[in-house]
Amino acid sequence: MKASLAVLIAGGAQIEIEPIDIGERVYKSGHSAGITPDAWDSLRRTKVFYKAPITTPQGGGFKSLNVTIRKSLGLFANVRPCVAYAPFVKTDHPGMDVVIVRENEEDLYAGIEHRQTDEVYQCLKLVSRPGCEKIVRYAFDYARAYGRQKVTCFVKDNIMKLTDGLFRKVFDEVAAEYPDIEADHAIIDIGAARLAAKPERFDVIVTPNLYGDIVSDIAAEVAGSVGLGASANIGAQCAMFEAIHGSAPDIAGQDVANPSGLLMAGVMMLVHLGQTEAAERIHNAWLCALEDGVGTPDIAAEDAAVGTQQFAREVIARLGQRPKTLAPVSYEPDARPIEVWTPQPKPKALKRLVGIDVFVHSNEEPDALAGRLQACLNPLTELKMITNRGVKVWPDPMPETFCTDHWRCRIEAKPEKALNKAMLVEILRNMVLDGVDFVKTEHLYEFDGERGYSLGQGQ
Repeated sequence: MKASLAVLIAGGAQIEIEPIDIGERVYKSGHSAGITPDAWDSLRRTKVFYKAPITTPQGGGFKSLNVTIRKSLGLFANVRPCVAYAPFVKTDHPGMDVVIVRENEEDLYAGIEHRQTDEVYQCLKLVSRPGCEKIVRYAFDYARAYGRQKVTCFVKDNIMKLTDGLFRKVFDEVAAEYPDIEADHAIIDIGAARLAAKPERFDVIVTPNLYGDIVSDIAAEVAGSVGLGASANIGAQCAMFEAIHGSAPDIAGQDVANPSGLLMAGVMMLVHLGQTEAAERIHNAWLCALEDGVGTPDIAAEDAAVGTQQFAREVIARLGQRPKTLAPVSYEPDARPIEVWTPQPKPKALKRLVGIDVFVHSNEEPDALAGRLQACLNPLTELKMITNRGVKVWPDPMPETFCTDHWRCRIEAKPEKALNKAMLVEILRNMVLDGVDFVKTEHLYEFDGERGYSLGQGQ
């Protein structure tokens, strides 16, 4: 941070620095989120956060500060440019220039986890239509603002048909409103493989939270080094700029860390603030330093490597110069932050209760469990199936299927019969009286006649 700030100020950044202390020391002083109320006040007042890598202590009870800040301040878009700087930074893909736009608030990063039985734990994946639309629109607006030609959607909607399926559906709907930009999609596994093998296929990639975290690190490393990667976290009210790499306490204070990722995040911050002249000057000076072989130990030969602070001084010495081999950077003088789309109210769907999934902790055989559950039902409902980790084990099980102590038992209204919550309460009461240890329930709904839950095997 010291090195990066020195370059920003020498490069003409018009900023007033208001330091806040976050991370490990704050965690250990008794703040479980790693940030104090005074620091929150600072962030809400200044609305721009230039964040150094921080350490979250190991062990339970400590929340991820990055996730806390992004979600608390509504920083929904994580933008990570991944650019190759060959031949000055080694890479197998010298033409690589890809931007990852990662959804930042939802998905598995909701952090809602439970242990439900002796053997089974769960993590909830939460995806919303407004969340999908905000990030997808931002990706297309980013592509248009920066002259990009294509946006690719990475999801796993062949498996997660509702959550990732929603992201893909919203992507297709929004893409139709941007006829000037090519749109395509890929399943995340093959998409990540293609990104690693042939990144020139891609321009802008938009993807849910977890996938974006993974593929942006892959892309940065493929481009040359994750140590060069910068990111912007954009919200309607605030923005945070940081290196994409995590902390490295083992080398802290040794003057060997590469400040490039954080410095380039600072350049992104200056563009966000409209200080494009300073951003352009600093970015081009950094490129000149790379061309001249200046590098920290992670990217330079051992006998030519410089320390963190010397790297900053080398960049400062080149302010006003433009690279000769690498493409010079030019920022539009009137560049402004991309406008954040605001969700519009929509009519509520007609929601109809059609059943319930009851999750049971039991070591019984499926047939015995089914018999107990059927005795708890009323004449208007029926047990449709029992699954174990998503595989149907009743009726008509496969003898080879391995089972744990966690069963999903699907109960539905019989054809042409109505169902209400009072009936479900009665069924659950009967289970309690019979000693059935249910640990979770999920109601099954139709929305405007469309099923709002996944089908089980055989249904």
